[in-house]
Amino acid sequence: MHHILNNKPAKLFIGFTAFFVANALIAECIGTKIFSLEKLFGFAPSNITLFGQNGLSFNLTCGVLLWPLEFVMTDLVNEYFGPKAVKRISYTAIILISYAFIMFYASIHIPPADFWITSNQTKDIANMQTAFNGIFGQGLWIILGSLTAFLVSQLVDVTVFHRIKRITGEKKVWLRATGSTVVSQIVDSFIVLTIAFKLGGTWTWPMIFAVGTLNYIYKFLMAIILTPALIWVEKRIEKYLGHETAMQMKKAAMGEPTDGFENIPTAG
Repeated sequence: MHHILNNKPAKLFIGFTAFFVANALIAECIGTKIFSLEKLFGFAPSNITLFGQNGLSFNLTCGVLLWPLEFVMTDLVNEYFGPKAVKRISYTAIILISYAFIMFYASIHIPPADFWITSNQTKDIANMQTAFNGIFGQGLWIILGSLTAFLVSQLVDVTVFHRIKRITGEKKVWLRATGSTVVSQIVDSFIVLTIAFKLGGTWTWPMIFAVGTLNYIYKFLMAIILTPALIWVEKRIEKYLGHETAMQMKKAAMGEPTDGFENIPTAG
């Protein structure tokens, strides 16, 4: 155990996993709130028409504030630990998020104490149980859509990332990071809406395409904006690991020989 805790690649992987899972869970929890992107920057809401749908604007769930970080983490894990590690972290996140939703569901149905229901009326909360249900009681179709979109988009991100890297090698990290994210976000944007609001609701296909397009525009822009941050973090990681270890880890992630390095953890 002491050896593992003093192994820099192992500590890096543990840190990646902890942040990845925590960030995904927080994003799911705060996703019930819808905010106006235009108002956030001091602009009036847009009045966009797409696919015959009028009066559209950039109304997004607060979860999208954190999801771009998940794809940055995916690219970093992919770069240093390979696709098996990304899949393992993704499956771990799915299991723990599912567990969290089961606990949310159970807590909603536990009988509340009488005094607690009206304990915050001075803060304009008439019924704490109703407020609690509204925050944590996401519909089953929304949960299913979110988890499915997350998992499928992660697998797409892994595949695109490695295909680009096999062509570019160690060069053009911005291309494989941004390219894999913008492709996977198309999948993420439309799967979640289709499952949550088409299969589980009454949305029409024009509504799915219109809202999905606006969501994707935001995610596409965030992928571009976060690319310099990813490159900066990668440089910090290389400094932490040491250049030689970092290069050997990248080779191992691509399934290449690692010149006898035995302390590089794998997710196989």
